[in-house]
Amino acid sequence: MIQRKSKREIELMKEAGRLVASIHKKIAEMIEPGITTKEIDDFVEKTLKKHRAVPAQKGYQGYEFATCASINDEICHGFPRRDKLEEGDLVTVDFVVDLNGGLADSAWTYEVGEVSEEIKQLNRVTKEALYKGIEKARHGSRIGDIGAAIQDYIEPYGYGIVRDFAGHGIGPTIHEEPNIPHYGTSGKGARLKEGMVITIEPMINTGQWQSKMDSNGWTARTKDGSISSQYEHTLVIQKGEPIITTDQDREDLLKL
Repeated sequence: MIQRKSKREIELMKEAGRLVASIHKKIAEMIEPGITTKEIDDFVEKTLKKHRAVPAQKGYQGYEFATCASINDEICHGFPRRDKLEEGDLVTVDFVVDLNGGLADSAWTYEVGEVSEEIKQLNRVTKEALYKGIEKARHGSRIGDIGAAIQDYIEPYGYGIVRDFAGHGIGPTIHEEPNIPHYGTSGKGARLKEGMVITIEPMINTGQWQSKMDSNGWTARTKDGSISSQYEHTLVIQKGEPIITTDQDREDLLKL
């Protein structure tokens, strides 16, 4: 069942989003060759504890970490590890925060040092596709409008749009109805209504869209070994433009 949030719930989720966005801004300063994704994970967990928040995905269906950290051909749910990031790597850091019962979810893809022009374009286009989807996320639109906007923007580049994972409703748990695919047909799917809170999180590959699962049962990577990028925001549906709770340009970010 698709849930619509109360004003109180939305305020709590906006506060959680502020913390998520603030942490991502700090991670951007930390990313450089030689850092490990385990160090980033430790930083996130320590910061959440300091702000009396909980890493919502830690313990979720047995997951062991505060963040997911997916490198290069890993699409999502990569485990943080002690291997050092290298010049030219691409790493997506994804995490969910629970702050006083309000949830927020955001993934951001970071370039490590100087990367290739191919990777720069992939990252730029993936981020732009996210905002193309957000433009369609408002009261009265349909879920297919979001997917179609992303698909129409991505396909001319020849990239693969991952189909095995999707955006979703969020709150009171990490994954709620509805699913939000990043491809589709305008005018199709459930209608979005004021008070719904969803994530949009396109995962885009330089090659084909197909994925395969690692033996750990969590980490998905591109089947053809191509590079993958992901950008994700949590947003509140309303009659005008949606409220992006995890917006890194919001004026009230915390100084960490």
